Amino acid sequence: MTIRQILPTDRFAGQEMDGLLRREGIRRDRNLDYSCGLYDEEEELVATGSCFGNTLRCLAVDGGYRGEGLLVQVVSHLMDVQARRGNLQVFLYTKPENLALFESLGFFLIARTETAAFLENRREGFRRYCDALQKRSGEKIAAIVMNANPFTLGHRHLVEQAAKENDVVHLFLLSEDRGPIPAAVRRRLVQQGVADLPNVILQETGPYMISAATFPGYFLKDEDGAIFAQAKLDLALFSRIAAHLGIQRRYVGQEKASHVTALYNAVMAECLPAMGVECVIIPRLETDGQVISASTVRQAIWKDALESVRQMLPESTYAY
Repeated sequence: MTIRQILPTDRFAGQEMDGLLRREGIRRDRNLDYSCGLYDEEEELVATGSCFGNTLRCLAVDGGYRGEGLLVQVVSHLMDVQARRGNLQVFLYTKPENLALFESLGFFLIARTETAAFLENRREGFRRYCDALQKRSGEKIAAIVMNANPFTLGHRHLVEQAAKENDVVHLFLLSEDRGPIPAAVRRRLVQQGVADLPNVILQETGPYMISAATFPGYFLKDEDGAIFAQAKLDLALFSRIAAHLGIQRRYVGQEKASHVTALYNAVMAECLPAMGVECVIIPRLETDGQVISASTVRQAIWKDALESVRQMLPESTYAY
């Protein structure tokens, strides 16, 4: 058996990989930056696996070769790729029925639902993340999770409402660089935008609060299924963070324009109460009859028409 990279430009190898994934009930993830194939003596593809950032994805072995240790070879190869990239903390998403297999390969379960499981290669990774979060006592403790790309008056309205109604608000800002504004800049703009709210604590999501943009729904049959699975897995993680910090409420902005966010909010409204967390949905702030939206601001930046959305932005964000 030989293992080698499957290049995006190799259409035949890509078709072989897609065929193997389909036979094993897996859909190729849209977010991949490295793929490999394990080939037998007749150059038939018998196993495959891929990476995106510091995650392993799209792992499959041909049904006729089960139990021969092929997945070990693929995972070992991909972990070497991650090591060369400098990624010592590696994550893996899979079906729950594959848990025992990947735990035998050195991965540890962080959270699971009926359709998905989230693992990492560090036994204490999640605990250390929780221990590093800032804690503050209070009778009413809330949380908000946002991307803030960029931070708008709509975001400010959501945070301000939570700050009025609670003693402590944990504001989790997505840590990864996703979109046109770098994470470090987003953090600075949020800090400036909520500087006058002393009961707001800015926290990092780290790798443990998952966004729909990067959740690998490749083993699900439809897009809505991927959204629901992502939301439930995210909430399984969030419930553990909430228990650690004593969070009783999670505030979210009402969503009508984005199908993904609307579904996500619906899952939160359904699942959070069962986890002991109230889901508080706040109507979106409007200006001149238009809902304030970060996507609208990004479009205006792209079109070099920032003045058209100036009324949607705090001065600190507009100045940037």
